[in-house]
Amino acid sequence: MNRTARHRSTALLAAASVLALAGCSTSGAAATDEDAPAAASAETVSVEHAQGTTDVPVDPEDVITFDLGVLDSLRALGEDVQGLPRSGSLPQQFAEYASDDYVNAGSMKEPDLEAVAEAAPDLIIISGRTADFYDELAEIAPTVDLSLDQTDALNSFTEQSETLGRIFGKETEVEERLTAVDEQIEETKARTAGAGSAMFLLTSAGEVNAYGPDSRFGNIVFDLLGFESAADVQAEGTHGEAVSFEAISAADPDHLFVLDRDTAIGQSGGEAARQVLDNELVDGTTAAQQDRITYVDSASWYLVGFGLDNLPAMIDEVQESLS
Repeated sequence: MNRTARHRSTALLAAASVLALAGCSTSGAAATDEDAPAAASAETVSVEHAQGTTDVPVDPEDVITFDLGVLDSLRALGEDVQGLPRSGSLPQQFAEYASDDYVNAGSMKEPDLEAVAEAAPDLIIISGRTADFYDELAEIAPTVDLSLDQTDALNSFTEQSETLGRIFGKETEVEERLTAVDEQIEETKARTAGAGSAMFLLTSAGEVNAYGPDSRFGNIVFDLLGFESAADVQAEGTHGEAVSFEAISAADPDHLFVLDRDTAIGQSGGEAARQVLDNELVDGTTAAQQDRITYVDSASWYLVGFGLDNLPAMIDEVQESLS
């Protein structure tokens, strides 16, 4: 992806940030060293997000995030958080955040408003699962909704990451990370060219849904990494299209990528998807015959998603399927 083109989409945001910083910095020759800490703590950056524009502190100390992809990115940038949604399934990759040292802010779908208010954070970050609570959270502290546009996932993730870079003063680190992701994507696309068709399936409570291009999950396999879709999947939103085993057999994909939702949310021991797909129709596909069924890391794909460490890990899983 062209790095110059990427920055055109965020140029106005960057300019607004500079103006915000300049407007709140200490001015005049009378400023002293004693004034500096107070001035620095008063600096803000203007952030455009899914629910408006919010002035947030520069390099905030106490941050609560309800988005695990953002948590992944903050950790990649060396930033800690004050709290996160610890109720429910917390992916093993975030085991260190299970400690009581971190505020339990509720769940990703239902914040504990009382716990958040008591924590008095400097900044709250939300996304799609928590979007309906924006008004309540914004009354507690500056709140930004960094939801991703799944139909334009990479550009949306780029903007999200650059926003985090501006807030935390990590623009250079973010740029380096995004450049590495671009290179990894191009390397993978070179390998998927001619690799055949694919389907992305999600199993849940014995049911199977398929995801195509421009969809959650499918946007990675098809749009970013270049696999040809084996089926014309028609679905809107985040839930995919229900498909039968006969439809999977008729599509006959060369590769199958499977996400076990039951495992992601802690409702199975990790074998639910394999049991659901253990039948003659799926076994007869080229993907099964050629041992090209990849059971992706369920928590990584379902709960975390796009993050500066997690996205490269998901791409790695796709690359390994090509070995």
